[in-house]
Amino acid sequence: MDIEIIKRRAQIVSDIRHFFSQRHVLEVDTPVLSRAAPTAPYLESFKTEFIPIGSIDKASYYLQTSPEFAMKVLLAAGSGSIYQIAKVFRNGEHGRVHSPEFTMLEWYRPELNLEELMDEVAALLETITSYSGSIRFSYQEVFSQYLNINVLVCSKDELQKLAIKRLPSFSGNPDLDRDGWLELLMSQVIESELASLKKPVFIYNFPSSQAQLAKVKLDNAGEEVAARFELFAGGLELANGYDELLDPKELRKRFEYDNQQRLKLGKAEMPIDEKLLTAMESGLPPCTGVALGLDRLLMLAMNKKSIDCVQNLPFY
Repeated sequence: MDIEIIKRRAQIVSDIRHFFSQRHVLEVDTPVLSRAAPTAPYLESFKTEFIPIGSIDKASYYLQTSPEFAMKVLLAAGSGSIYQIAKVFRNGEHGRVHSPEFTMLEWYRPELNLEELMDEVAALLETITSYSGSIRFSYQEVFSQYLNINVLVCSKDELQKLAIKRLPSFSGNPDLDRDGWLELLMSQVIESELASLKKPVFIYNFPSSQAQLAKVKLDNAGEEVAARFELFAGGLELANGYDELLDPKELRKRFEYDNQQRLKLGKAEMPIDEKLLTAMESGLPPCTGVALGLDRLLMLAMNKKSIDCVQNLPFY
């Protein structure tokens, strides 16, 4: 336990609160437990049971993997711009840059478009770390530059062959879907190239199949892409931002598709968040939002190589 790290962490959290106070963004606090959980196949939630005293009945609850759903309920109720510094939980994640319990900084800005949100993320990064300025590439541009492939139209087989060529020691699942091969190439090849640029890098216009909770739009070439970005700096994936999807019917379709994929993978089907969908039906305002791993931001600010080094008490 390093008391100086504890003090530095507290100061950075204070600086973050000041950053948002200057921009009149309201801090909120939402429940950690929910009857619903994310359906994304790549996420695993912690599950627990609530048993009222004196009762034999019980109800399943899940620890949040992100405060996103609850915060969107507040947005639909008219909260305006909001942020939260939240404890979040992801089952099975543990390593140099992963922990099953970590801290997420998440905020939503009805006033900002996606370009302006990237500007704000860059400003926060400059406030907290020594990194200034940023570079922006489309998803297609980085795959073209570093792997010489048109990622928006290439086949899964082309991606698989490229991955095996570039990663000869790959020993993972050979039956990955197209997005699985894309993620492998991004994480194992492209991210190291981005780190060598020595500047924060925003990647935007992801394939439409990776929209998650973002809108889908047409890029300048008329191709469908996801209106989202990711931020990389110092060899770390730091943030994930969306131009938020507003259509509850489309979101329900995505949740149901995710659950179908989970079942195919032998995973449990997850309960859909009906409160979120009802709130969206009442009117989620147009907004952008971003989730940023606070512990990874602290790693960057303190020049630490492991997430355990910046947590007051690491997972054990």
